[in-house]
Amino acid sequence: MTIHLDHTIVPARNKIASARRLAELLDVPWAESGPGPFAPVFVNDGLTLDFIETDEDFPVYHFDAILSRIQAAGIPYRSSVRGPVDGAINTDYGGRMFYWNDPEGHQWELLTVSYARQPR
Repeated sequence: MTIHLDHTIVPARNKIASARRLAELLDVPWAESGPGPFAPVFVNDGLTLDFIETDEDFPVYHFDAILSRIQAAGIPYRSSVRGPVDGAINTDYGGRMFYWNDPEGHQWELLTVSYARQPR
């Protein structure tokens, strides 16, 4: 059985502005409203990002679980984008982040706090 991600909910301070911005960057359709309280971004025929407005903190659910899986798989990781494989977590910018490469050459980054969108 093949698994497909149909949609995920994306918390935002302003769902319409956030949905519009991402849709414009990806050059995909979006709507100010959709089923329920969402502003959907239609990434492709099978995936929708449903933006929801909230004043709550945006919890980071998966960082530790993903890091544990990477460690268990023996995948080398590093604390800086172009740095040496040091098996360390970068805590600059008030969060946690690390980088790894897959065998096909793609570089991945996992972070808990955006360095590009620091709190004011």
